[in-house]
Amino acid sequence: MELLTILNHCHRHRGFVYEHARFGADKTRIDVDVRPRQGSAAVCSGCHQPAPGYDHLPERAFEFIPLWGVLVFLQYRMRRVACRQCGVVVEEVPWSDGKHQLTRAYMLFLARWARKLSWKETAETFHTSWDKVRDAVEYVVEWGLAHRTLAPIRAIGVDEIQYAKGHKYLTLVYQIDQGITRLLWVGKERTIESFWTSSGSAAPRHCTSSTASTSSPK
Repeated sequence: MELLTILNHCHRHRGFVYEHARFGADKTRIDVDVRPRQGSAAVCSGCHQPAPGYDHLPERAFEFIPLWGVLVFLQYRMRRVACRQCGVVVEEVPWSDGKHQLTRAYMLFLARWARKLSWKETAETFHTSWDKVRDAVEYVVEWGLAHRTLAPIRAIGVDEIQYAKGHKYLTLVYQIDQGITRLLWVGKERTIESFWTSSGSAAPRHCTSSTASTSSPK
């Protein structure tokens, strides 16, 4: 099965076409050319509405999930649009937020592996850098915080972890309702003051009167 067929099946985007896939000169990477589908309008990255084209920027490489240990890059010339509301801005593309070299799919891929391995091991396994793994985890966490829904929280658990030598601790607050366990808040140190600082966080604001705590900071 050809790479373009796999991409069209697993990572297809409306308004865009995978055109060619080829090895780089040193055979250590695969470059996939992406172009706008004929007749499709560009989308403004400011207001997220279709807008007429203005010009093109130089070709840019977006790093995708490696294939059999070979790096894969999507090559695309970003369009600038003349938006009536936002002016001349770079278009919005579905595979990237425009700020990162990594595609969204690759950042999600790295972040999932970073839950099983250390960031260093994740970087070494997929032939990338520690910084890119960090960026991927940061992106996924920020997306999750922006899109999470906090229903009434009836039970919380408080824990502590040591993150450095010299009695450096973090206080962690979890939701532990039946059927859902998730981290809600992290604070420095393991003191009562640190715990009560979380009263300004998302956790206590959504707790009901039946809130329970499994442990307390020392």
